[in-house]
Amino acid sequence: MEGVSAEESFQVVRGDLPAPDFTEVFDEAPVPLLLLTPGLVIVRANRARLEATATTLEQNVGHGLFELFPINPDDPAADGLVNLRASLERVRDTGRPHTMAIQKYDIRVPGGGYEERYWSPRNVPILDERGRVALLLHRSDDITDYLRDRDAAREVAASGARWRERAEQVEADLFERARELEDLNRRLSEAVEREQRSGRWLAGLAETALALSGAEDVEDLLRRAVAHGQRAVEADGLVLARTVAGRLEVHGLDARGGAPAHHLDLTSAAPLAVVAAGDAPALDSRSAAGTGTAQAAAPAGATPGGEAWTSGWADWSVLPLRAGERLLGSLGVGWRRPQPFGAQEQRLVRALAAQVAQALDRVGRLEQERHRARLTRSLAESLQRSLLTDPVQPDHLSIAVRYLPAAAEAQVGGDWYDAFLLPDGCTTVVVGDVVGHDREAAAVMAQVRNVLRGLAQAVVQPPSAMLGALDRAMETLAVGGMATAVLAKVEQDEAAAARGERVLRWSNAGHPPPLLLHRDGTAELLGSDPELMLGILTDGVRSDHRAVLRRGDTVLLYTDGLVERRGASLDDGLRWLREVAGRHAHLPPQELADAVLAELTRTFGDAVDDDVALLALHAG
Repeated sequence: MEGVSAEESFQVVRGDLPAPDFTEVFDEAPVPLLLLTPGLVIVRANRARLEATATTLEQNVGHGLFELFPINPDDPAADGLVNLRASLERVRDTGRPHTMAIQKYDIRVPGGGYEERYWSPRNVPILDERGRVALLLHRSDDITDYLRDRDAAREVAASGARWRERAEQVEADLFERARELEDLNRRLSEAVEREQRSGRWLAGLAETALALSGAEDVEDLLRRAVAHGQRAVEADGLVLARTVAGRLEVHGLDARGGAPAHHLDLTSAAPLAVVAAGDAPALDSRSAAGTGTAQAAAPAGATPGGEAWTSGWADWSVLPLRAGERLLGSLGVGWRRPQPFGAQEQRLVRALAAQVAQALDRVGRLEQERHRARLTRSLAESLQRSLLTDPVQPDHLSIAVRYLPAAAEAQVGGDWYDAFLLPDGCTTVVVGDVVGHDREAAAVMAQVRNVLRGLAQAVVQPPSAMLGALDRAMETLAVGGMATAVLAKVEQDEAAAARGERVLRWSNAGHPPPLLLHRDGTAELLGSDPELMLGILTDGVRSDHRAVLRRGDTVLLYTDGLVERRGASLDDGLRWLREVAGRHAHLPPQELADAVLAELTRTFGDAVDDDVALLALHAG
């Protein structure tokens, strides 16, 4: 009862009758009544009790019963209050009512002194939902006048018949008042149970809201809504009907525990369809009176799901799933046993429907955004792949290229690769990465790639000079953005050819270092002093570096998506690449590239949040 007022505890709605105020019923009861805690502290005294004891409510509430009504010091042999304490403690400890014999205990009167009184006490326990005594109801009828009349009647033999009649009337009155007390006790217990059930439902709604907030797609949301929502309102069944393409998709359980019909026409007379179509604000199995909402009567013989819910519910309620002005469907809840369904219960079921509707709207919007993102990504990927042409395949060199999109949706960026022949017959390969992950980055990548191809064909220069010319061209042509790149040129003079060797000459503009895989399986990072990325400095001097390629060696050029991970350093990624590529160094370049990307996906999965461009050049 803690935190619940007596007035709230006594509220109950029964049928079409007006709701009685049980606080007023208690106060106006014609018999003296006290509500006590198990510690015998007074919680409430009605008007008859106050008048019988000549006290006020303020003098009673919060005081111990025997503190307020002590034993008469002039009558130390009186045992009425001692017997009363024993009876109250017995009721408290056993949980059973007890009617006492007539007791004598005197009451203090204003101005001092005590007045002799006789009482007929009855003590009744009020139990909580666990069967424990929460309160004690003490009724004590002042029968002083009755006893005096009885004694007087006994003294007058001639009035014996009238005495018996009056005694029988008093006894009948006492019996009727005992029945009234028992009925009041029952009503109080029902009120306590209703309040406790409301508390359980509120806790269930909080758990449901938390569960729905974690749903990421519609199917997951539907499962959570059915399971948690049914438990929240202690229902025996729950269905969620979602409007899809002009029909209702019905999810949940019917009265027998089986799955309801999967679809339902919106034109159906079933309450789920009537409410989802907006033809009725809400429907239930009871009269609309006292629910606090405007409701339409259900069609004759209809059940919450129509064909889906054919039988089994003693009580049911169907409410709309509404997000703003949009109707998303309807929610049906059913119970096998009749429910004391008042305004509070109706509000809680409406709150459940509102929670489900908000979650359904959120997840629906999220799925729409994902769909649009997939379409955008597909278009951007197609555009990006169309710009990544097949590499040249010169004599005695084999080149494999791969492009792997990021795991995250809509992460289309500016990664690219290229391989082409220069006018002097040398093979040039390049891998680059424009800063950013969107369509603008892809557009800048296309410009940078094409400008570099044009520069390389116009003037034969070392890689460092080509990157420097690209810097200047990006400024002149107002190509926005910045990029990293490794540009490498494969050269071979007659002496190198006689030795079966080639020279790899490269320049690095802020890009991860190339990886040289020797034919014996060792892996070497071709590191160099870092130089600025493209698009920052137009008059700087860039450097060339060289390495010897022997028959059977392979060079890997790649973008940072291959070696950068959330929660790991670049050095960790480079070590991983050396180990993986070294294990597959014996494979031809096409198979080598596939093996490296397969290891990447298998090992890191969704942690790969950047695109990967990969180029493998093998010296034959």
